[in-house]
Amino acid sequence: MRWLKDGKSDSAKFDLVIASPLLRARETAEIIAQELSLTLEIDPVWMERDNGEYAGLTPTEARQKFPQPIFTTPYDFVGGKGEGDWELFLRAGQALHGLLRREPARYLIVSHGGLLNQVMHAVLGVAPQANKAGASFRFGNTAFAQLKYFPHQHRWTIDRLNDHSHWKNAD
Repeated sequence: MRWLKDGKSDSAKFDLVIASPLLRARETAEIIAQELSLTLEIDPVWMERDNGEYAGLTPTEARQKFPQPIFTTPYDFVGGKGEGDWELFLRAGQALHGLLRREPARYLIVSHGGLLNQVMHAVLGVAPQANKAGASFRFGNTAFAQLKYFPHQHRWTIDRLNDHSHWKNAD
C-alpha cells in the first residue's frame, strides 16, 4: 500500500518502508527497501488476519472441513478462534491511526490483502457487514494502492487501487 500524507507528490519516492513481519511481505519489503536505499521498519500490526484453524488450507478445503453457517456477523471468529471481520477492522484502524501519529511523510506499506481491505474500510468509514455484504477492495499480489491524507480537512483521496503499473516499467 502506497500512502502519502499531506498530499505530497505521487512520484515513487518514499521516506520509509513499513512491513508485516510475515515472510512474503517482509522479504518483499527488504528487497524494496534495499533497492530504494530506505530504512525498513517491521510492525506486527500490519500482519494478515489470524485465520485460526483455516491456516494452511485452501478456501475449498476450509469449506469442506468447516461448513459455513447460513448467517454470519462481523463479530464471528474465523476458523474457530481466528480474527473475525470486526476484530480485523479494529486492528486496521490501529494501523491507520499509527500512521496518522507519525510525522508527515511518504510511507510505503507492505502488507496483506485482508488487512489492507479493512484499512480501506477504515479510511472510508465503512464498518464490516453481516454475511460479508458491502464493499470489498481487491489487492492482488504486488499491487498497490495510493492514498493521500489532508489532516486539516480530515480528507482522504484514493488515487490508485490494485495498481500493477510498476510492472510496465520493469527491465
